Amino acid sequence: MQMTFRWYGEGNDKISLQDIKQIPGVTGIVWALHDKMPGEIWSEEEIAKVKAQCDEYGFNIDVVESVNVHDDIKIGLPSRDKYIENYIQTIRNLAKFGVKVICYNFMPIFDWTRSDLFHPVGDGSTALFYEKGMIQDDYNAMANYILEFTEKYNMSFPGWEPERMAKLDELFKAYEGVDHEKLWANLKYFLEKLMPVCEETGIKMAIHMDDPPWDIFGLPRLLIDEPSIDRFLKMVDNPHNCLTLCSGSLNANPENNVASIVRKHCDRIAFAHVRNVKHFPNGDFSEASHRDCDGDTGILDILRAYHDCGFDGYIRPDHGRHLWGEKAGTVRPGYGLYDRALGIMYMLGVWDTLEKEGKK
Repeated sequence: MQMTFRWYGEGNDKISLQDIKQIPGVTGIVWALHDKMPGEIWSEEEIAKVKAQCDEYGFNIDVVESVNVHDDIKIGLPSRDKYIENYIQTIRNLAKFGVKVICYNFMPIFDWTRSDLFHPVGDGSTALFYEKGMIQDDYNAMANYILEFTEKYNMSFPGWEPERMAKLDELFKAYEGVDHEKLWANLKYFLEKLMPVCEETGIKMAIHMDDPPWDIFGLPRLLIDEPSIDRFLKMVDNPHNCLTLCSGSLNANPENNVASIVRKHCDRIAFAHVRNVKHFPNGDFSEASHRDCDGDTGILDILRAYHDCGFDGYIRPDHGRHLWGEKAGTVRPGYGLYDRALGIMYMLGVWDTLEKEGKK
C-alpha cells in the first residue's frame, strides 16, 4: 500500500507540508483546489502550483480529493453535458501532472452529514459525532450549524460551499424528481461519458461511499452497502471505474462488513480511507481512534484483508480525533495532525507485522 495524507493547501490548512514530512511512511499528498466551485475547469497553472509545493518535500500528487460533481449532472438537467465536458478537460489537465486517481462522490446536496463537529469523546479529546435524532426533517438547522462554523473560523468544507448552501431551498426543489433509480441513471450517464478519457489518460475515477450510508432529508443515497457496490461496479464495468472504499462511511451502518467488501472487490479499490467508528444503541455514532478496540469497524480485519489481497493502491487515515490543544478555530473538524499521524503509525505497524509474518 502507498500511504498518503490529506492536505487542504497552502493558506487553507494550518498543517504544513513540513509537518507532514515528519510522519514516517507518507509518500503522497491527497489534495484539491478547494477554491474551485463544482463544474469549473481546473487550469494547468493552478495544478502546477500545487505540484511544485509538494515536489519541494518529495511528495507525489497522485490522488486528488475531490473534483466535485456539479448538481446539474446529478439531477440530470440538459446543462449537464457542458459540465461533463468541463470535468473531462480537468481530467486531461490533471493527467499532465501525473495524477492517477480522482476521488469524488455522487451524494445529492450534502457531501457528508454530522450533528456535532467537536463532540467530547471522554478522554479529553473531541471527534465528529452523528446524533440520529437531530438529522430528521429540518435540513436548514443542520446546514446552518455547519455554515456558522465555517464562517466564524474562515474554513471552507468540500461539498459545503457557501455559494451552494445559500440556495439550499432551491436545490431541494431541483432534486424533487430525483429518486434512487434516476440518480443511478445519472451516475451511469456521467461515468460512461468519462471512461474514454480515463482510458486515454490512465486516470481512475474512484467513487466515495455515501456518508452516512442511508437516505437523509428525503435525498437518495446510492453507495451504502455491498449490494449497491456490486451494482455500481457492474453498471459501468471498466477497470477505470473504481472505488474509494471508506471504512467509516460504510460502517456507520454496523451491518456492513468492510473487510468482506475489500476481499470481494480489491482489484477495483483505487483508494482506501481507514476510519474507526463507535456505535451507540440508539443509532448515534462517533468517530474514534484508529486502534481496533476503540471502535466497531474492524480495523485489523480490514487491514489484513488489504494485505491478503496484495493491495498496492493508495491509503490514508481518515477522520481523527482532535488532540492536545486542537480545537475549533485551530483545526479542521476531523482533520487534525496528531490523531491522523497516530493512525498512520498504527496502520503501518499492523502492515509491517503482516509483512513479517508472510515472510516466515
